[in-house]
Amino acid sequence: MDILLLDALVPEAMAWLESRHSVAYRPELADDLVDLRKAAYKTRGIVFPRQSVVTREFLDFLPKLKAVGRLHVGTDNTDLEACRERGIKVIHASSANVRSNAEYLLSSLLLLYRRGVVSALMGKRHPTAQMGRELHGSTIGILGLAPTAHTLAGMLTGLGVRLIGYDPAVHHTAPIWERLRIQPVTLTELVSQSDAVSVQMLYATRFRGFVNDKLLAACKRGQLWVGISRSALFDEAALAAALSDGRIEACILDGAEDNFTNADAPVHGLKNLFITPRLGSHTREARLRSSWYVAHRMHEAIMAGQRGAEFMSSAPMDMELPGAVSPSQWGEPEFMIR
Repeated sequence: MDILLLDALVPEAMAWLESRHSVAYRPELADDLVDLRKAAYKTRGIVFPRQSVVTREFLDFLPKLKAVGRLHVGTDNTDLEACRERGIKVIHASSANVRSNAEYLLSSLLLLYRRGVVSALMGKRHPTAQMGRELHGSTIGILGLAPTAHTLAGMLTGLGVRLIGYDPAVHHTAPIWERLRIQPVTLTELVSQSDAVSVQMLYATRFRGFVNDKLLAACKRGQLWVGISRSALFDEAALAAALSDGRIEACILDGAEDNFTNADAPVHGLKNLFITPRLGSHTREARLRSSWYVAHRMHEAIMAGQRGAEFMSSAPMDMELPGAVSPSQWGEPEFMIR
């Protein structure tokens, strides 16, 4: 087969690929490395789910492979150097989930500001004695200028929110702060002045435990936190202490790693910590954008080695196919943050 799908594309994108290549959808192979090696020995392209790890050793069993694709943001589970050495193109839909993640963060903030809504939906007659708050007029700290922050900033500004922000990779004089209408501040100022903090910082190993005791000691009491970044960004014990003593009133994180929530983790069992299973990118629109992007890039990568191959545009908006999307539907572009 040409392409092995371990993660599902939308039907329209899959049909488009099937009209050009031999395609097999075998999601069960994602959990069986031995069978996967056998099935994919002559495969030229594989679309992996988020949890699958692509190692140098694994690639040694796939001599024909030309492309590795993922429908989700991030390449943490892929050995990029090994792929580069073998001439394997790594494809991931880096901008397809920008808007869906921004809306997830906005909805999480609204839920924490008005937690009585959730209690009422759960059937509680007297949901909460705690009075709700309005986003309008509050100060939100933007921790990290990943692409999602660009979209979220516009949403929050439109609601009358004051924005302050910090990113360790963006200088405070960079024009992007003014363009997004975010006031750059120090890290300590961000946590001491914000009513709520939104975390969408790009993760690197050097940032493990970035949100630690020293930082959280400066928290404005009763602060709310939401985040889509890797949970490794947080020092677990420091977060647990802040959630327990009232510095952080409540926190919603999307997709925390298993070691963050296992039975002996410091944050385990805290009733004001809510963890969702990667729902930020889980929308029909985001899946449509990412499916078309991966399908086209996968096609290009496979056809690149064939002499005389005629390429169709990799942008779905140029195609007269059911389900094709326009540029405005792809989500905001991913900015290179330096």
